[in-house]
Amino acid sequence: MFNVTIPSLDQLKIMVAVVDTGSFSAAAKMLHRSQPVVSYAIANLEAQLGITLFERKGQRPVLTEAGKTVLAYARRISLVTDEMRAGVSGLIQGVESEVSIAVDVLFSTDILAAALKAFADQYPSVVLKLRMDALGGVAQLVLDGVCSMGISCLVRDWPDQIEAEDFGVLRIVPVAAPGHPLSAHKGPIPVSILREHVQLALSDRTRLTEHHDLAISGIRSWRISDLGAKHALLRAGIGWGHMPEHMVRDDLASGRLVKLSLNARKGGSQPYTMIHRVDAPPGPAGRWLFEKLVSISN
Repeated sequence: MFNVTIPSLDQLKIMVAVVDTGSFSAAAKMLHRSQPVVSYAIANLEAQLGITLFERKGQRPVLTEAGKTVLAYARRISLVTDEMRAGVSGLIQGVESEVSIAVDVLFSTDILAAALKAFADQYPSVVLKLRMDALGGVAQLVLDGVCSMGISCLVRDWPDQIEAEDFGVLRIVPVAAPGHPLSAHKGPIPVSILREHVQLALSDRTRLTEHHDLAISGIRSWRISDLGAKHALLRAGIGWGHMPEHMVRDDLASGRLVKLSLNARKGGSQPYTMIHRVDAPPGPAGRWLFEKLVSISN
């Protein structure tokens, strides 16, 4: 019977780094090691396991089928150890001195303000740093370590480094100004007619959602990075678009905007998502803030 020597955590992390960066040299740079050290670690890992992990014929190392299987184990073990290290660190450190949070512009500012007011009363000595961004921008701030946690909207695919937890409900509705041609359409509006009019769409300044179609129904679209500007352009009758229901509720009631009935891209409901890095979960104060956001949202 063949006995496999258990790889070290360091070897597994080096393997993951080679795959994620695309080369031995890039992995060495990311890990602050020399390239010979990285190459030796992979060669030693292959010798221990008795299998070839990478094909080295081209300029970039390519995983073998066996390598793909080992990579799945390596990622799982690496993430679990990161979680354990972060959890123990939180137990030792106690309440954090600072909470930094990134919040999607689609999130309700009323809920956010109420939660932050309660947070200030509960943790008067904890410094809070708030960043507002849109779509993939929230996850990018968390991934880069700029913010320790984030409240994201409409993004459903997360990198391995991100832990996500859904809560609450975001309701999105398609709207236009009462003088806009679409507002006079009788019955559900087909996509062919939507394409004849400018759609105002919130743009993502990151690459995290570049391959995802975020409710863009036609070529005639304006990409806008600021939700307030999009709101103003909708009320001015420049185009049609989707907005958070809580943000246009008064406009719909007063007639400044009208809700459109669409055949496709109807809007609907999606949960908000609290995210943080797997290796850096929020401490007691950050967790308290998240739970307060959940309780107010519900």
